[in-house]
Amino acid sequence: MDRIALRGLRAKGFHGVLPRERAEGQPFVVDVVLGVDTRPAAETDDLARTVDYGVVAEEITAVIAGPPCDLLETLAQRIADQCLTHHAVLEAEVTVHKPRAPISVPFDDVTLTIKRSRA
Repeated sequence: MDRIALRGLRAKGFHGVLPRERAEGQPFVVDVVLGVDTRPAAETDDLARTVDYGVVAEEITAVIAGPPCDLLETLAQRIADQCLTHHAVLEAEVTVHKPRAPISVPFDDVTLTIKRSRA
């Protein structure tokens, strides 16, 4: 299976369990790797036979900026579900970064990675 990767998609979201996270929001960064069979598109040079990653990028940032959830797990699942609405996408690996997580010790990043595929 071929892979199309989008790295560093950024948007402000209001996800988290703390009232401050819901009120103020914070940046979230998402990386996705889409499993796609690109042979049909390559043979025909036709965008309709693959996935338009520009559209996927816009959809992912809309999910980040959309309705809040408590957990990174829920946000990652919403993003994977959105990616899998595209017919050409057979699987989606989603990593959500929360670089400003409310942690009381110095840290660089918090991430969660999930991998989902068509049933």
